[in-house]
Amino acid sequence: MRLTTVHAALGAAIIAAGAGLSALAPAQAQTITLNGAVQFNDEHAFTKALVRFEELVKKYYGKPINFVLHKNSSLGLEKQYFEYMAQGKAVDYGIVSPAHMSTFSKAAPFIDAPFLFRDLDHWNKVLDADVLKPVADEIAQKADVKGLKVRVQGAPIWSRTFAATGMAPTVIAYNEVYNAIQNNVISAGENEAAGVETMKFYEVAPNLAMTQHAITIRPICFSGKTFKALPSDLQQAILKAGKEAGAHGRQIESSEDEQKLEALEKAGRLKRIPFKDRAEMEKLVAPVMAAYAKEIGVDAIYLQISAIK
Repeated sequence: MRLTTVHAALGAAIIAAGAGLSALAPAQAQTITLNGAVQFNDEHAFTKALVRFEELVKKYYGKPINFVLHKNSSLGLEKQYFEYMAQGKAVDYGIVSPAHMSTFSKAAPFIDAPFLFRDLDHWNKVLDADVLKPVADEIAQKADVKGLKVRVQGAPIWSRTFAATGMAPTVIAYNEVYNAIQNNVISAGENEAAGVETMKFYEVAPNLAMTQHAITIRPICFSGKTFKALPSDLQQAILKAGKEAGAHGRQIESSEDEQKLEALEKAGRLKRIPFKDRAEMEKLVAPVMAAYAKEIGVDAIYLQISAIK
């Protein structure tokens, strides 16, 4: 079996906006304009979450404000959005993988680590309990670095956990995965249904092993310097809208995941392959997770997450 896409069960955009990333927008008398960025089109859950964020901010702010959401990777990829926010240019808000935040916080990629959540119910309870707030706070405190360049590399926890299961992980940019599989650079990738559909990974990797190894977290990030320069009533609107839009995106993607996979399978574009060894994989990964959590100083958070039933 040459091509296999590993399924990252049910992704979503989650953490509250305003978690502090950087980009200066001086307070001005004219109508405020906020620029957002997303890699996908109108149909993707991440885009829908950011559109909902815009709607909610306008609702709670109640004053004229402009939003410009740049879609379809027109401003680059997530790692670049984060760098732009750090540099104070081009992007005020967007959805960014925690893997791209490791330069600011060693703990950031941990919130998206494989086998961190037992299932969707556990995932939702952890997020609703705000257990991950200390990580968001750390990012907020450390991301205000003007001119910082973010290195293009994968978060260590992903390489370590996949290596622990006997795989040979390699770091490849998201927009290069299709060609990498097509050209036999790699034999597999891992993604949620929305990514498989949008990026058409099924064309080069039609076999989908249902490992359910991770539930994706994609925070709605908002520039810290922009945030500080905004009126207090708009700040409150952004914080409130961020939480609600994150929950909205969570619900969209978790509900759409099965529908998308079923449609792709019925259309003959992919084949889902049952995976019965998740428990064994989790056992292999457990000591790696515990050691990594201790190494980056989030062992208390890891224990909290594990304790939630």
